[in-house]
Amino acid sequence: MSVNLGRIRVPTSPEPLPPMRIEFKPPEARIPSYTPMVIPPSDLEAPEGVQGEAQEEAPSAPSVQLPVLDIQMPLPTAEVVATATYAAVAAVATTTLATPLFDQIKKKLQKFLQGKIDKWKEKRKKDSSENSKKLPKIKNTK
Repeated sequence: MSVNLGRIRVPTSPEPLPPMRIEFKPPEARIPSYTPMVIPPSDLEAPEGVQGEAQEEAPSAPSVQLPVLDIQMPLPTAEVVATATYAAVAAVATTTLATPLFDQIKKKLQKFLQGKIDKWKEKRKKDSSENSKKLPKIKNTK
C-alpha cells in the first residue's frame, strides 16, 4: 500500500519497523599484578640471642706499594683494563680511517666555495666599474 502524491510515491506501513538491536560487549582487560617489595626499616636489628650468618669479606682490590711516596696505588681489575683497551683501539681505528675521508671532502668543499667567492667578487668588481662609468663626471669650478 502506498500514497500517491503526484510524482512521488510514499510507501505506508501498517505497523512500525522493529527497533534495531545493538549487541554490546563490555571491554575486557587484564589487570596488571605485581608482588609488593618489602623494604625493612633502617633501624632494624636482630633480636637478642640470634646469631647472624658469617659474611665473607670481599677480596681486597690488588694494589701496588709506592715506596718513595709511601702510598698504596689500587690496580684496576682485568675487566676494566679490557674495556678501556677495546674503547681506545676502536677510537684510534675510527679516527685513523675517517681522517683521510674527511680531509678529501674538506678540500673539495673549500675549492667549491672559493670558486663561488671568486665569481662573486669578479661580478661585484665588474658591476662597480660599470656603475662608475655611467655616473656623470663633475668638474671642479674653483
